[in-house]
Amino acid sequence: MDKRQAVGSWLSGPRAAAEEMGVDFGYRGERLGLPEHGPGSVAPLGRRFGALFTDWALCMLIAYGLLSGGNWQASGNWALGVLFVLSVLTVGTVGFTPGKRLFGLRVIAENGGRIGPGRVLVRTALLCLAIPALVWDRDGRGLHDRLARAVQVRS
Repeated sequence: MDKRQAVGSWLSGPRAAAEEMGVDFGYRGERLGLPEHGPGSVAPLGRRFGALFTDWALCMLIAYGLLSGGNWQASGNWALGVLFVLSVLTVGTVGFTPGKRLFGLRVIAENGGRIGPGRVLVRTALLCLAIPALVWDRDGRGLHDRLARAVQVRS
């Protein structure tokens, strides 16, 4: 084997190496019965981060203007609480936050229905911890979505 091939497969990661050996992982969301593209497909990572950053910016503005008394450093702590309340209320009722709506995303249960209030609380609490949201499965779902049996999809 050429040394360049060995380095290339090492740099591209274990998934790419497995795919080169013939393993078929399918597309993201296939195991959940979701379409590969278009509405109802698993939301792309870039859109999910964009929605989260939009929601965080909105929460920082609310915290700065209404809760922290104009103290920018204290706004971050308040913003986390605002994000928790915002997410529980909006995802629990309409299935999306303002950022998700702007980026064309929504949160649904794995079976395609609405996500229940208990699961919204679990999902939001884990999202606010940040670490579970950074651990993904092969469908691109964060640990917070897996434990809440939810999936973010395109609208």
